[in-house]
Amino acid sequence: MLKSKLNVLTLKKEPLPAVIFHEPEAIELCTTMPLMKTRTYSGCKVTYLGKVSTTGMQFLSGCTEKPVIELWKKHTLAQEDVFPANALLEIRPFQVWLHHLDHKGEATVHMDTFQVARIAYCTADHTVSPNIFAWVYREINDDLSYQMDCHAVECESKLEAKKLAHAMMEAFKKTFHSMKSDGRIHRNSSSKEVFQELESDDG
Repeated sequence: MLKSKLNVLTLKKEPLPAVIFHEPEAIELCTTMPLMKTRTYSGCKVTYLGKVSTTGMQFLSGCTEKPVIELWKKHTLAQEDVFPANALLEIRPFQVWLHHLDHKGEATVHMDTFQVARIAYCTADHTVSPNIFAWVYREINDDLSYQMDCHAVECESKLEAKKLAHAMMEAFKKTFHSMKSDGRIHRNSSSKEVFQELESDDG
């Protein structure tokens, strides 16, 4: 009798279906196809223009203008006046992923990772092109020295560039609050003070 009661109480655990994210608006449940073999990326297709070292410690409005012009000139000399997306930029709460695409437009295994906490400034406001989104990143070298690099991407439109700027701001807010709760940032510091190093224009 006791054994039969225990059998009734035993629950059979069914495997949970894998969730595959194609787009924010389209979530598909799949129980037969392995997740690792169908890895997809959600992000914004961009043309990565490259990076250039920049100087200074105070990053204010307009600080990326000169580096972006330099990168833009190199790009326009090498490419035709089209939008050849060669990367997928994905902004996450604590990291930014730059997936490099092959000639078919598919993500390769090569990916650059940027820690949001080391991004000093970002903006989508550039006179050379309104479609450019840029950020200043503190790159740490092997000898523990660091340099400030300005990275830039060209988006399909001005709206896409602005969306990336706002997404970066949201990622920075989450990173800031996490670091503050962990004690890595002084508790008296305000997000407003730190946000002065980032720019996310609406105009």
